[in-house]
Amino acid sequence: MSSSQVMSQALRAKIMSAEDAAALVKPGNHVGMSGFTGSGYPKAVPLALARHIEAAHARGEPFRIGVWTGASTAPELDGALAGANGIDLRLPYQSDPTTRQRINAGSIDYIDLHLSHVAQFVWFGFLGHLDVAVIECAGILPDGRLIPSTSIGNNKTWLDLADRVIIEVNSWMNPALLGMHDIYYGTRLPPHRKPIPIVAPGDRIGETTYRCNPDKVIAVVETHAPDRNTSFAAPDVISGAIAGHILEFFAHEVKQGRLPRNLLPLQSGVGNVANAVMAGLDDGPFPHLTAYTEVLQDGMLNLIRSGRMDLASATALSLSSEAAVQFNQEIEFLRDRIVLRPQEISNHPEVIRRLGVIAMNGLIEADIYGNVNSTHIRGSSIMNGIGGSGDFARNAYLSIFMTPSTAKNGTISSIVPMVTHVDHTEHDVQILVTEHGLADLRGLSPKQRARIIIEKAAHQRFRPALTDYFERACRDSTGKHTPHLLEEAFSVIRPLPSDIDR
Repeated sequence: MSSSQVMSQALRAKIMSAEDAAALVKPGNHVGMSGFTGSGYPKAVPLALARHIEAAHARGEPFRIGVWTGASTAPELDGALAGANGIDLRLPYQSDPTTRQRINAGSIDYIDLHLSHVAQFVWFGFLGHLDVAVIECAGILPDGRLIPSTSIGNNKTWLDLADRVIIEVNSWMNPALLGMHDIYYGTRLPPHRKPIPIVAPGDRIGETTYRCNPDKVIAVVETHAPDRNTSFAAPDVISGAIAGHILEFFAHEVKQGRLPRNLLPLQSGVGNVANAVMAGLDDGPFPHLTAYTEVLQDGMLNLIRSGRMDLASATALSLSSEAAVQFNQEIEFLRDRIVLRPQEISNHPEVIRRLGVIAMNGLIEADIYGNVNSTHIRGSSIMNGIGGSGDFARNAYLSIFMTPSTAKNGTISSIVPMVTHVDHTEHDVQILVTEHGLADLRGLSPKQRARIIIEKAAHQRFRPALTDYFERACRDSTGKHTPHLLEEAFSVIRPLPSDIDR
């Protein structure tokens, strides 16, 4: 391990092992942990806590906690605690297989929240009392201020409201991160709220470090470990086709005068399709791009490095191992071109609407009228969660949802008569894209939307069944505004798989 990055003498006195720190978390505690899409999560204390929980269970003692984070974390946090049967409540988002299995089995309660809502709900008192915060930092300055690491998420709120704070100081993190973050301390509770003073993606309105009352700090744990880095596949034929349709649409909108030549600030969800769109933009005709998003992936980082994108605002990094190495090597260059903010600001509806963000997100299934299911399989089994897609889709200048037209090796259509769960209603879905085409739903009535979605987005193998259903619904349903045959809406073109991996 490198030399200590704990420069505060007062907090150096509180350095202890992860095992000793974990012993300070008690059964029934609500614990706010750092972490967002596999970055900036505590690396040692959750594993030690899982061992404490397993030992308690072996003695016949109950020991479970509530786990609150920014978004998804990693096997060392979600996986370890769920595997130890140590979580009774999880919020606001997860993507861990063990956690998912326990949620769907009914042994973990899960609150799936819009990510912009989490901090304010805690401040409002809607979610109960926060007992402990476990936060990863890149360092502690001599005056006790904390240098954030690779994600912000809800860390500011956890530090402000928790009774007790455990800090993990990760020396693997580059201390040159100092200056990249923008921690806003101007939020208020109703009726005393004021506008968020961001009018451009790069505006800085806060501080570069976290404030933390040193009297609340009960432990400091030194670690040296990288984030869980996600590997992204090179764009395949399907993701490349989806990206091509979106880029062609952008060019058309510029030509029509509905977008400027440098577009508007981009938001992109996580995944290979999103990275394919970013790769297409790197080769495209749009200069001086910007981003106002929640996660910065490899593709967006490449746009910054190539000079195609001037600046990106997010709440977290989500990089491959190779991109993480590049990020550390080029951090002096990137620090002035990346702003990391609390997720209540990165996902703030007011700011998203003011900036005119172009939102691009994935889905599990969409129906012929444009309703989108982003979270559930067969209507009852959770996959991950809504994340920030709702924050952006409802408030964006353009709301784009993108997906391959089929799943499970082509055996299931992603376009269905009626989604089995609704996360985004047709009112929040403007553009639907698959490898087969782009359905522009703006200004269309429900029946008009159905025709263009079947024609442009559905796989040709499933179009006849979808068309037959729609035509019979138009003829036989009682209501003709959004025609449906409810007795067969969920069975026309499936079966669905018995498992939920997708």
